[in-house]
Amino acid sequence: MQIEVSRDVFRLAEAFTIARGSRTEAQVLTVRISADGVTGWGECVPYARYDETLDSVEAEIRGLPDGFDRGALQELLPAGAARNAVDCALWDLEAKRAGKRAWELAGLARPGPELTAYTLSLQEPDKMRAAAQKHAHRPLLKIKLGTPDDMPRLEAVRAGAPEARIIIDANEGWSAEVYADLAPHLTRLGVELVEQPLPAGEDDALLGLDRPVPICADESCHDRASLPALKGKYDIVNIKLDKTGGLTEALALRAEAERQGYQIFVGCMVGSSLAMAPATLVAQGVSVTDLDGPLLLAEDRDPPLTFDEAGVHPPDAALWG
Repeated sequence: MQIEVSRDVFRLAEAFTIARGSRTEAQVLTVRISADGVTGWGECVPYARYDETLDSVEAEIRGLPDGFDRGALQELLPAGAARNAVDCALWDLEAKRAGKRAWELAGLARPGPELTAYTLSLQEPDKMRAAAQKHAHRPLLKIKLGTPDDMPRLEAVRAGAPEARIIIDANEGWSAEVYADLAPHLTRLGVELVEQPLPAGEDDALLGLDRPVPICADESCHDRASLPALKGKYDIVNIKLDKTGGLTEALALRAEAERQGYQIFVGCMVGSSLAMAPATLVAQGVSVTDLDGPLLLAEDRDPPLTFDEAGVHPPDAALWG
């Protein structure tokens, strides 16, 4: 088995800003694993929030032994970007070698399109209103917030897209008090959920807090080991393959989180269609799908995922799985 790692850069259609900073391109690692004349591939996005860099993640991948399977991989690497790219490449390789689709190998029903959120990045209120007007035809908008001055932004987005469903990602930028103060206004404006309002290390403040707008764990939820600490704080968990360390753990996390009564949100980092493709399998029938990464790019993989009025479609075999 041969593993190759390369770096790819995809220009964004416009600058993408969250509470922690801005970017104009997506820098990703692409992993190709070859065996018996067949090659599978996967993609990951190293994330500085989790102390990951392109160099550190590439070193993790290059440090793997010559031969292993997906089961062994779960012990060889921790949850994170490196394991994600390798795990997804192994799924693709297995599907190609078996002459089947990845969803068949996973024992899943044939996947279909899922309505996806479209993300509006953090800007001044007038710019966010203009962005909301531009994308008002989309049924579900996700708003990046997480500052002391978020209400004018939220009001501006609702004015620009009066019919759209709205969810919020505060990116750890609020406190329990800010959430409690904003909650009546969030309800008034039809906000359906708030992602990670508090820093992951300070979310005990959510215990016992009235949650009229459901709260989703993002930075506080990585894999199944995260679940015990979420009890009593969150209503929904955000599953991202770059956090779980691949499709294998993502499917297991979904099953266990559902068993424990959580709703499921399937999200993404800003990456290409190759990164989103395995996540479309996890997203089947969940409460919220947020796999809009390719929609934010000026360039993508070939062939890309299909996005239309029905949402994001599962990948063709030519792309992945």
